[in-house]
Amino acid sequence: MSRRSLLRAFGAGAAGATLAGCGVPAAFVEPGDRAGRDSSATDHTLHFANWPLYIDTDDEDESKRPTLDAFSKRTGISVTYTEEINDNDEFFGKISPALMNHQETGRDLIVISDWMAARFVRLGWVQEMDRAKQPNVAKYLDPLLRSPAFDEGRRHSVPWQSGITGIAYNRKKLGREIRSTGDLWAADLRGRVTLLSGLDESFALLMQGNGVDITRWTADDFHEICEQTRKRVRSKHIRRFTGNDYIKDLATGDVLACQAYSGDVIQLQADNPDIEFVVPEEGAELWAESLMIPNLARHKRNAERLVDHYYDPEVAAELATWVNYVCPVPAARDVLASSKGEETAALAEDPLIFPDDAMRKRLAIARDITSEERMDFAKKWNSIVGL
Repeated sequence: MSRRSLLRAFGAGAAGATLAGCGVPAAFVEPGDRAGRDSSATDHTLHFANWPLYIDTDDEDESKRPTLDAFSKRTGISVTYTEEINDNDEFFGKISPALMNHQETGRDLIVISDWMAARFVRLGWVQEMDRAKQPNVAKYLDPLLRSPAFDEGRRHSVPWQSGITGIAYNRKKLGREIRSTGDLWAADLRGRVTLLSGLDESFALLMQGNGVDITRWTADDFHEICEQTRKRVRSKHIRRFTGNDYIKDLATGDVLACQAYSGDVIQLQADNPDIEFVVPEEGAELWAESLMIPNLARHKRNAERLVDHYYDPEVAAELATWVNYVCPVPAARDVLASSKGEETAALAEDPLIFPDDAMRKRLAIARDITSEERMDFAKKWNSIVGL
């Protein structure tokens, strides 16, 4: 299942509507009620919840995580690391009862996708981090990721890894280049194109194809892409809507071009060099999955130290060699470039890990879908997708 998992039918929309009233959400937690008693000074532990396969492991012992072990050795803080997040909505359902009832979650640090992170920030379910105690974050966080609309100034969140939603295609089988989102609608691609089914994953790239500034898109922009997509479904130009199963379609040649995530394409290219990833001329969405500290976490200071550990360029570089997503620490590029290992040094030149200047100019973080918009937008999009 994708870390950028799809928004299922009414599921997430209904959850947002239930929690959101007119203006202030019913489950909103006031700033003064978010901090718990921090035991970090006397209890050198930390509970870190993450997605599967989202951290480096030892070649000979997969239970060992070198970057995490290095943190524990340096600080004396023991980290309980759990791979319990398989889907944003599922995890939301797991911990929301505690958060809305002003109870501890048992977790000090979590990683969730930015559209879900936006919901946590709006509900007041996560604490501000003390940047004065996170010098690496302050110095090395990628400027493109510093101030998303849902968390201005990144006060409540820090990207764990980032990625790009763009276009993947088989250049050899297609016989030409794709440079624009509009190229997907060429006649020779009828029935050979797929789009992502999740509302939060799909809408931004389609809007950018219309020339929309996704940092400030409007309801009219959304309705326009819905009508365009509906027509392309009826004409059978769009083959289907997918989760991460687009990988199989592209690998087998059933699909020649599709909406895709940059991290997936790096792995596809290892088996098939004819697969290419494109940031369209009109732009593509830059997203992140972010570290956040839930309300009443008992080890907030320890969690802040761990976050800052991963923003040391040396540590960020080591993590990047394993996960192959866009590294949120550009300074890690120089670390990899100086590596004596040929394969490791080559990663520094991969624009899907370290986007070059030309690509960076075409990347933007979309404003999130608000709680007031979500139910109606999800209903309309899902009726097109068939969820």
